[in-house]
Amino acid sequence: MQLSDEEENYNLSLSKFESMLKTNKVLFFDSEEFEEIILHYLDMGKPALAKKALKLALDQHPKSTGLKLVQVEMLIFEDKLDIAEKLLNELYAIEPNNEEIYIQKANICSKRDQHEKAVDYLKMALEHTDDYADVYNLMGMEYLFMDNLEDAKNSFIKCLEEDIEDQTALYNVVYCFEFLDQHTQAIEYLNQYIEKNPYSEIAWHQKGRLHYGLRQYDEAIRAFEYATLIDEDFLGAHMEKAKAYERLNQYEKAIESYNRTLELDDATSYALLRTGKCHEKLGNTALALKFYNETVHEDPLLDKGWIAITDFYVRQNNFQKALFYANKALAIDNQNKLYWKRYATINKQMNFFEEAEFGYRKAVEFGDTELDTWLFWVDLLQFLGEFDGAIVTLLQATEFYPESNEIEYRLAGLYFMIQDTTKAKFHLSNALRLNFDNYIILEDLFPVVWTKKSVRNYIDKHKKE
Repeated sequence: MQLSDEEENYNLSLSKFESMLKTNKVLFFDSEEFEEIILHYLDMGKPALAKKALKLALDQHPKSTGLKLVQVEMLIFEDKLDIAEKLLNELYAIEPNNEEIYIQKANICSKRDQHEKAVDYLKMALEHTDDYADVYNLMGMEYLFMDNLEDAKNSFIKCLEEDIEDQTALYNVVYCFEFLDQHTQAIEYLNQYIEKNPYSEIAWHQKGRLHYGLRQYDEAIRAFEYATLIDEDFLGAHMEKAKAYERLNQYEKAIESYNRTLELDDATSYALLRTGKCHEKLGNTALALKFYNETVHEDPLLDKGWIAITDFYVRQNNFQKALFYANKALAIDNQNKLYWKRYATINKQMNFFEEAEFGYRKAVEFGDTELDTWLFWVDLLQFLGEFDGAIVTLLQATEFYPESNEIEYRLAGLYFMIQDTTKAKFHLSNALRLNFDNYIILEDLFPVVWTKKSVRNYIDKHKKE
């Protein structure tokens, strides 16, 4: 590819400067060349070379405002704000109409968390600049720092009106719309933007994301299609399109899009996992397992991959293998309530009741408050003869489910089992009040209690009432 004259001159200046450093010969550069050289080293993360270039530059051009502004930028970067501010005040006395002075003053205020003051300086910069887009962009960032999303959004919109190709501003506009929960307005804005810039793959991609968030999957797919037509290697758009197809249960098309992402980049565990899920939905069990195995091979620390294989084997009723993979997931994340519940359920299916009880206990410990989890746990405690533990657990559950007849029937049964008739009748009365017909729970879970004539009479009496 042929370089432009400007790029060639820039490369020549850089080569000339680096040659000068090696030979210790002092060569002359004009001030603009020095500015480009210094900024190049700053961008490359080489502040020592940038400082050396700046010193030589100021030796050759001691009165250059441009170089002194670069010096200010470096001082701000080093958090030497007071020195930078003093130098800016000197420059202001010489060139009060230089917009860069106001921009750097705003930069100092921003560093000091004086964001409103920074905005005031940027408004002054607008009166003197030709590069409105840059100033509006900086203003938008200051509003973001202040959590003023509405003004930030308007600033980024003004930036895009000046420079329609500014992708950072476009992302920031969409971010503001989303943060303000203005998803429909964001789509309307992007539609207007696309009318002016129809070949912006970023705009189409963001539009697709917004439709996806609103569960408008067909519209999302159309937007992602445009993004991938403009840039056929747009990995993110292919991935999002696959997810949308999956939501519509169009698994073949989803697989096709996931495969495209795998062609474009090194295999990602997410794409492999989702491809496996799609194959399983289509009944391609062998292919599903193949992709699940590839997922954990690609990323052995991806717990979701191990859980996918766990669920696969549960659906195949192969609980021994399911348990093996559930343990793999728990080895990575042993505080995940959903994994502990799976572990418990699998052990229960294999009649490993003590392990199952432990699993449900851990699930609750890590935040699982689902009613069925409490009930499974309690039923296992009862089966293991731990009546007192089962009662304590049910009383904990009543804090979450104070009106649950399933809990009340179990409490009644357990209190009858430990011969505490007063409490048993209290909870049985509650249970019958909440759902009379569910007294079958006593018959199923507490056959010894159910055979007692006094219990049956108590139920019959309640029925007559």
